[in-house]
Amino acid sequence: MIDPETRARIRRLFYAEHWTIGTIAAELGVHHDAVRNALETQRFSSREHRPSMLDPYKALIVETLEQHPRLRATRLYEMVRARGYAGGVVVVRRYVRMVRPAPQAEAYLRMNTLAGEQGQVDWASFGKIAIGATQRALSLFVMVLSYCRAMWARFVLDQSMESFLRCHAGAFESFGGVPRAILYDNMKTVVLERVGEHVRFHPRLLELAGHYHFAPRPCAPYRGNEKGKVERTIQYVRRSFFEARRFSSLDDLNRQLDEWIADIAHARIVPGDPEQRLVRDALAQEREVLLPLPAHRFESDLVLPVRSSKRPYLRFDGNEYSIPHALVRKPLTLVASEHELRVLDGTDEVARHPRTYQRHRVIEDPKHIEALGEHKRAARELRGRDRLRASCPNADALLGEIARRGQVVAPHTTILLGLLDRYGPGELDAAIGVAADRGAYSAQAVAHVCDQRRRARNAPVPVLFEHHDPRVRDLRVTPHRLEGYDALAKRAQDDDEEGGAS
Repeated sequence: MIDPETRARIRRLFYAEHWTIGTIAAELGVHHDAVRNALETQRFSSREHRPSMLDPYKALIVETLEQHPRLRATRLYEMVRARGYAGGVVVVRRYVRMVRPAPQAEAYLRMNTLAGEQGQVDWASFGKIAIGATQRALSLFVMVLSYCRAMWARFVLDQSMESFLRCHAGAFESFGGVPRAILYDNMKTVVLERVGEHVRFHPRLLELAGHYHFAPRPCAPYRGNEKGKVERTIQYVRRSFFEARRFSSLDDLNRQLDEWIADIAHARIVPGDPEQRLVRDALAQEREVLLPLPAHRFESDLVLPVRSSKRPYLRFDGNEYSIPHALVRKPLTLVASEHELRVLDGTDEVARHPRTYQRHRVIEDPKHIEALGEHKRAARELRGRDRLRASCPNADALLGEIARRGQVVAPHTTILLGLLDRYGPGELDAAIGVAADRGAYSAQAVAHVCDQRRRARNAPVPVLFEHHDPRVRDLRVTPHRLEGYDALAKRAQDDDEEGGAS
């Protein structure tokens, strides 16, 4: 009950000064209901309702808001206007404020976790980083132990499954053990499919969980608060470590992160701990109840079946890596770790390269290039012999006699090819025949005969045009025999003679 003086003051402030009920209650220190009782607002509730252009559409607005309580008033205005409403948007907004269902506040329980019971994992994006001339996405993996709030974090260049698994192994080794359960968001590297409470986990994550003996647990959909410890840790890293941080490379950034975690993050007091323990001290206590590490680290390398094109290179992550030329277009296996790339032919390792995170690079093993060069030189020598045989019928017998006498054929082939370019196929073939008649089976003897025949005709010394472009200088065209064209010309001449005789 309020006294008559206060009642009169309430009515004066409301009806004369036009104060709101909340302001009057705060000013006089009384309850809102007491103010309403003093104003007797229920006396005016029976007054006649003033019709509005919105009246025919109010039922539609209420029904729509029951189904979609967060729908904007402007969208509802468009809906009623399409149905014939001719009023303004202000009336609609005012009515929507009156009838919109109030959101039900959700209560959250404080989550206290036993030591060694739970870890939380999440990814975070940190923009771009320059790797040489390439811009790569920079991501942060974070694992937090829920009891002691110890953290392990690593900046990486992708959020692939291989990086995800590799970072788990690094976190477990840093903590010195494994929590019994790890809480995740519903990311693709964890959950492949979810129908209600039924979850289909990624098979590689299940392999990891089986190796380290922990239970993977995804959060409920749209319940990010369930892993609030790791989300707050990400914000802590972002604001206390990353902002205004200078670094020269990814390795330098991770080195600074490790130092910051050891010197600052683990030197703070565990949030909400009544004993005011430091994180590093709480981690030492929790480490005693963590699951022990297995004898071997989980294999997290990427394994892919690959096959090269006609070139002896394999493409991976925007780059090309050399392989032995004999394995071109054969099925191979590529094994990529964080810093290295290996190529297997069955179980045999045939190539090993350092992995690069730049783009459009060619990484070559000098041994592969040297072997390919040797193969190409042998192929050129064979092509040279084929060219000699096609141009000079006597060349085959000469090369065969040279080989029969135990001499190396390659240098003789090189000299004869030079003579072919200098004197032409007809002159060289005749010189080979003369040298064979003399019993001189060598390229030098053929060159001597060519020079003798030139001097006998008083012909000038032939000059071989040298081009500096290797694509032109090394170009070889195999000449074809022209007897077929001579036969065609003779046939045409005979036809002309027969036509003239007739």
